[in-house]
Amino acid sequence: MSNNSCQPARNITRVRRLFAAALMLGCALGTATNAAAQKVTPPATPTGITPQAGNTAFLEGHAFGTQGYTCLPTSNGGTAWSPNARPEATLFTDFFGRPVQIITHFTSIDANPNTPNPVSLSGNATWQSSFDSSRVWAQKTGSIDAGTDPASCPNTGSIPCLLLQSIGNQEGPEGGTLLANVTFVQRLNTKGGAAPTTACSVGQTQLQPYEADYYFFHADE
Repeated sequence: MSNNSCQPARNITRVRRLFAAALMLGCALGTATNAAAQKVTPPATPTGITPQAGNTAFLEGHAFGTQGYTCLPTSNGGTAWSPNARPEATLFTDFFGRPVQIITHFTSIDANPNTPNPVSLSGNATWQSSFDSSRVWAQKTGSIDAGTDPASCPNTGSIPCLLLQSIGNQEGPEGGTLLANVTFVQRLNTKGGAAPTTACSVGQTQLQPYEADYYFFHADE
């Protein structure tokens, strides 16, 4: 049998694979964008990093990212590592046993502040939906050291666990709202990301990998 006679079968197989991939992507998209209708249960947290009553978690993502540090001079003539920016990370959710990217986390200027005076003109912690491009900007309102709470922040020597409150929200360009109504963000179960312990020279930079669970809250209706 010639190779040409096999071509229709190969085309059919290719189409089936593309259809399956498109179906999976569509289901993943639906899973993430409909997450607001699902109840997520974060671990119990100390008061300092617990959102105000009247807010409910609706979305969870596991993050893989980095925290940047720069070596700066100290007052005693030495040097020390200092955080040079907020973390950058990609958040995933589990879909049929496979990780699906749902959110990117980075620093940007609040383009739609919900207060008259933006908190920072140099950039704020930002989360952007990978599906509809909606965003939330937030500032830290509470923090606990890693290793001080076994339920929500058990890994000693990691970056702190945080509570952040929205200072701005924005719908996606096509009206997407996955993150457009977020009121609070929790960063819990941090692992890694702490400042290097090595000696350093002024101006030296280093990225420290970290993982964390992020929980997103909206106001109860």
